[in-house]
Amino acid sequence: MKKILVVHGAGMEMRGKTQIEIFGPMTLPEYDAHIQRYARELGLEIELFHSNVEPQVIEQFAQARARGFDSAIINPGGYSKGYPELVKAVGDAGIPTIEVHISNPARRAIISDFGSVARGVVAGFGVFGYYIAFLGLKDIQKA
Repeated sequence: MKKILVVHGAGMEMRGKTQIEIFGPMTLPEYDAHIQRYARELGLEIELFHSNVEPQVIEQFAQARARGFDSAIINPGGYSKGYPELVKAVGDAGIPTIEVHISNPARRAIISDFGSVARGVVAGFGVFGYYIAFLGLKDIQKA
């Protein structure tokens, strides 16, 4: 069974509370419920993690391989631009990582820094983007 780390970045706890016109009314716990259901449907083991503290997120990626994760998904949220140490940690993790965005940040003239180290990027499909990312990771061999 594939083991996938799912990381929610800075500000994700505000989903469903602010910027509803961009991200919709769904809260982070509601996202997590959908993500867990998608993982079960696809026969994947996942661990969900959220933090607004960059070193904590860096540590998740630094330890991911040693903790048995085959791959990862990151929704960087507020970490999308200007966090080179975090981008480096994702790139150095040694596991395929997909970047997911609920909205399409390019529509707001935001181009995430993670695309340079991610295996792929899924944006603009709402919470279903996690399902798409899981499908993409399901059959990828370890990097």
